[in-house]
Amino acid sequence: MTKVLLYVVAGIIGVHGLIHLMGFVAYWPLGVVAELPYKTTVAGGAWDVGALGMKVFGVLWLIVALGFVAAVGGFFFGQSWWRPLLVGTSLVSTAIIAMDWAPAFRGAYVNVAILMLVWLSTRLSAVASH
Repeated sequence: MTKVLLYVVAGIIGVHGLIHLMGFVAYWPLGVVAELPYKTTVAGGAWDVGALGMKVFGVLWLIVALGFVAAVGGFFFGQSWWRPLLVGTSLVSTAIIAMDWAPAFRGAYVNVAILMLVWLSTRLSAVASH
């Protein structure tokens, strides 16, 4: 049962990462994403970064997507680096979500849940090893 739950959580994290691809597609722009209309501003319209700035912003969404997927892969293959990668990716994800809060705020809640689960898994691993 515990392994099934871990795989479900890992799957949810992987899907969360893939959802970040929408930001890349919308802000590069490679296509239209209804939930993320193309614009050249971030921070609720307060900062106009222009078309090039939005491409950089789109690349950040892509990097975060790859980070989440890689962390899940590291977990499945028993790599020791999956936790630090997942924490770093969640923090960067939260930062880019903060810059695009209105359409993406739900992702921040997922990131908080991920960080809590990583913290809990670290604590449980420490207890189990003693």
